[in-house]
Amino acid sequence: MPELPEVETTLRGIAPHLQDQIVSDVVIRNANLRWPIPKDLPKLLRGRTVRSLQRRAKYLLVAFDHGTLILHLGMSGSLRILPHGTSAEKHDHFDLVLGNGELMRLRDPRRFGAVLWHEGDVAEHVLLAHLGPEPLSVEFDSKYLYDATRKRNAAIKLAIMDSQLVVGVGNIYANEALFRAGIRPQLAANKVSRPRCKRLVQAIKEVLREAIKQGGSSLRDFIHSDGSSGYFQQHYFVYGRKDEACKQCRTPIKHIKQGQRSSFYCPQCQK
Repeated sequence: MPELPEVETTLRGIAPHLQDQIVSDVVIRNANLRWPIPKDLPKLLRGRTVRSLQRRAKYLLVAFDHGTLILHLGMSGSLRILPHGTSAEKHDHFDLVLGNGELMRLRDPRRFGAVLWHEGDVAEHVLLAHLGPEPLSVEFDSKYLYDATRKRNAAIKLAIMDSQLVVGVGNIYANEALFRAGIRPQLAANKVSRPRCKRLVQAIKEVLREAIKQGGSSLRDFIHSDGSSGYFQQHYFVYGRKDEACKQCRTPIKHIKQGQRSSFYCPQCQK
């Protein structure tokens, strides 16, 4: 599933092509995604100008004067910038056709993605209204994490993956951040001390920044808007490395299941 670095990489890839462009057409080939694509979207967007693009959590927000197009890549989606007239393939469900001779195309084999429309303040949309702070923001600091976890008995890995606590820390990057912070994923969140919260916040920010710099991780279906791949998976310390030697101490990496997700950790380096 594309996580925050992949979504941020996608945003940076599509933004120069969409910014200040007029939408000449909208093509809906299959409206049956996680939520149905609004049928009146072509009428709403034809002739309208893209004013800005931003990311909130794993959502891409394309702002117009009269509302915001909300995009989510789901489990297998990708957005590509292509020339007008590029033939559509089986899983190409949605095109935003631009006046500059290009189009933005959503490909989503599993159809867990989303193309939604919201008028008014997009921060009040039901999918965005209750989200926690961005992990790379100043609001997400050690004091915030410490205070937010005092009443949480859940494992710290599950806590930092809760979008109401902090957004965008998906499974891959939670594993990697906990390794860097020296914290076992199964430790209860309310047992993480102030100094360890500080190390964890630092680690989350470092991992996400490095992943964005590397273009994210290309696992399964994820590709950039230009069709290229990300490279952060080449720098994993623990994720997907079950029974392999820890890069720091050579102890075999352990694998457990938490909340139906895979967790990887070093029993020597993480306490």
